[in-house]
Amino acid sequence: MDVASIRLSVFIVVLCICALVEALKPKRPLTQPKGFRWLNNLSLTGFNSVILVITMPLLAVEAALWAEQNQIGLLYWLSVPLPIATALAVIALDCAIYWQHRLFHRIPMLWSLHKVHHADQDIDVTTGARFHPIEIWLSMWIKIGLVFALGVPPVAVIIFEIVLNASAMFNHSNMRLPLSLDRVLRKWLVTPDMHRVHHSTIRQETDSNYGFCLSIWDRMFQSYIDQPKLGHQNMNIGIGVFRKPQEQRIDKMLTQPFRKN
Repeated sequence: MDVASIRLSVFIVVLCICALVEALKPKRPLTQPKGFRWLNNLSLTGFNSVILVITMPLLAVEAALWAEQNQIGLLYWLSVPLPIATALAVIALDCAIYWQHRLFHRIPMLWSLHKVHHADQDIDVTTGARFHPIEIWLSMWIKIGLVFALGVPPVAVIIFEIVLNASAMFNHSNMRLPLSLDRVLRKWLVTPDMHRVHHSTIRQETDSNYGFCLSIWDRMFQSYIDQPKLGHQNMNIGIGVFRKPQEQRIDKMLTQPFRKN
């Protein structure tokens, strides 16, 4: 199997598992028609994949292969053994995604792109794949830059991209985890209850809990909020604009960065 097939297979498996758990043990009642949201969120995901293939001269894995062949990047220059380099690279990339996410909240032009993700008025497994194509495109260039700078091994890129996609679907899912399990997991990993705070309409909560996989970055960089102010059942999801039902259509999502309402 090639890398694309592996990623797609993992995506489908994690999507189905999270969707099943959501259906059996939901955390919150959904406020929007589920089928309509899923159709448009997943259509946007597919559209983004096509855009990347068409517009990018190379993707992160190809950049890593080139860096490996030419021994470009810090880990190659330091001759770090492959197992250690892989572990360090995956952790470093996760930290970089934390800061990328934080910058997309802080810089107005980037927030205009990222708010497409936050405009979802429910949060479930498909929200984890709902991003504007320009944000996905910029994110790929950032990842490629990190691959060249750090000398990220190809296997580390593959592991990271699979873990990132799986983590995003898991921590956006509407599943009800036992509180005791959540407390244990969130010491290291971002859980659905932890990340749900990030999708609150209260801006202080929106600007918190930026992590996607490891939860340590939010604690380390003081952006961690344990629970939403109004509680998980009473909190409002989304942002103040784009709250009409039609704003969940893919054509509306694509134009949201360029509109104020």
